[in-house]
Amino acid sequence: MDIYKKQTLAETFKVYFDKRMLKILLLGAISGFPWVIIGSSLSLWLKEDGLSRSTIGWAGLIFAVYAFNYLWAPIIDRIRIPWLTKKVGHRRGWIISMQTIILISLVCWSLINPTANLALIISIGLVIAIASATQDITVDALRIEQIGEHEGASMQAGAAMAVVGWWTGYKLGGVVALNCAEIFQLAGFQNYWQLTFLILGIVIIACNIGLLFINESQPTDRAESQKQTDALIVSKLGSTNLITKSVAWLTGTIVGPVISFFKKNGFNIALAILGFVFLFKIGEAFLGRMSVIFYKEIGFTKSDIALYSKGLGWITTVIFTLIGGLFAIRSGVIKAMFFSGILMASTNLLFSLLAWTGKSELLFAIAVVFDDMAAAFATVAFVAFISMLVDRTYTATQYALLASIGTAGRTTLAASSGALVDWLNGDWGIFFVITALMVIPSLIFLFIIKDKLNLNG
Repeated sequence: MDIYKKQTLAETFKVYFDKRMLKILLLGAISGFPWVIIGSSLSLWLKEDGLSRSTIGWAGLIFAVYAFNYLWAPIIDRIRIPWLTKKVGHRRGWIISMQTIILISLVCWSLINPTANLALIISIGLVIAIASATQDITVDALRIEQIGEHEGASMQAGAAMAVVGWWTGYKLGGVVALNCAEIFQLAGFQNYWQLTFLILGIVIIACNIGLLFINESQPTDRAESQKQTDALIVSKLGSTNLITKSVAWLTGTIVGPVISFFKKNGFNIALAILGFVFLFKIGEAFLGRMSVIFYKEIGFTKSDIALYSKGLGWITTVIFTLIGGLFAIRSGVIKAMFFSGILMASTNLLFSLLAWTGKSELLFAIAVVFDDMAAAFATVAFVAFISMLVDRTYTATQYALLASIGTAGRTTLAASSGALVDWLNGDWGIFFVITALMVIPSLIFLFIIKDKLNLNG
C-alpha cells in the first residue's frame, strides 16, 4: 500500500475535512489525556508537596508500562468483555472499561495526602498508566479501522489527525488541570490538587460520551483468520488436546506478529529499525519530564505554564502537525525524520538560553512555540514511519510493539532526568544542551537503514 503518494497542497488539505477525521481526532484526545494526569499534574502535585526533583523523576517510571503494552495487545485483540462488548462493540468496550478504571483512580487520588502516602500515590498512578496503555492498544486499532486499507491519502491524514487529537487531549487537558489547581489554590483550598482530579474525572466521563458517536465495524474475517492460524499450528504439532491448543493460541497471537516483522525486514535491518525507534525521542522525553519543574523553578506560575506551555503550545501543535503531515507526504518520510530530529535538537537549545538569561515571558513563548513545532513534525513523521512498517495482517499488535519500543526509550531512560539535573547541581542550561545531543545516535541508525527501506521517500 503506497500511502505516501505525492499530492497537491489542495488535495492534501481536502482530505482533512472527511468526517471520519473528527472521530480520529477524538480518539487521539482520549489517548493523550491520561498523560496529563500522570505527567505534568502528578509532577506538580508532588513538587508542591515538597518532594525532590529526583523523586519526581523516578516516579515517572510508571510510564514504562507503555513500553510493554504490546505484550498483552494480542490478548485484547481476542478477549471480549462480557455484556459490554455486545452493547457497544469490542474496541469501544475495552476503551470504556479502561476509562472507568482511570476515573476510579482519580477519585482515589482525591482522597489521599501524597506526603504521607507516596507509595500509594505512585501505585494508583501505575494503575492509571496500565489502564491508559491498555486503552491505547484499542484506540490505535479503532483509529486504523476507521479507514479502508487502500485509502492511502485518508490513512496518512488520519495519522496526522490522531497526533493532533493526542496533543489536544494532552495540551487542553493540561490547561484544565493547571487552571483548576490555581483557582482552587487561590480560593484557599489546601487540597486543591485533589479537587482538580475530580474535575479531570468529569473530562473522562465526557470522553466516554463522545466515544459512543464513533462507529465500530464488526469484522468477522479477523476472528476467522485467527482460528485458521491456530488450526494450522495445531496440525504442525501433530495432536489435538488442551496443551497443543493453548500453544497454538499463544504462538499465533504473540509470536506470529514478531516473526512477520523480522521476516519482512531482515534480521539486521529489523534490529536497526528497533534501535532507531527506541532512541529517536529520548531527548524530547528528558526535556518533557522536567520542563514543568524548570518552569516552576525559574519563576513562572501555574497560570503562566497553562497559558504558554499548554494553551499556546496546543495551537502551535495543531497547526504544525497538519503542516508536518503535508511535509512528510511531499518530501518523504525519511527526510521528514531527519529534519524533525535536527529541529528537535535545535529547539532544546532555546530552553538553555531561557535558563541562562532568566525569566522572560517572550523567550518562554518563543521556546514553547518552536519546541511544539519540532515535536509536532517529529511525532507525525514517527507515527507515519512505524505505520508504514507494520504488516496489515498484524496491524494492532505490530503497531503496539513498535510504539512500545519507542515509549521504552522515552520512559525508562528519561526516568533519570531529575537525577541528571541534580547531578548538574541544578544547571538547567547544560541539561538542555545534553538533551539536544541525545538525538544523534538515533539519526545514525536512520542513516544506516535509509537506503534499505522501501518507504517511497
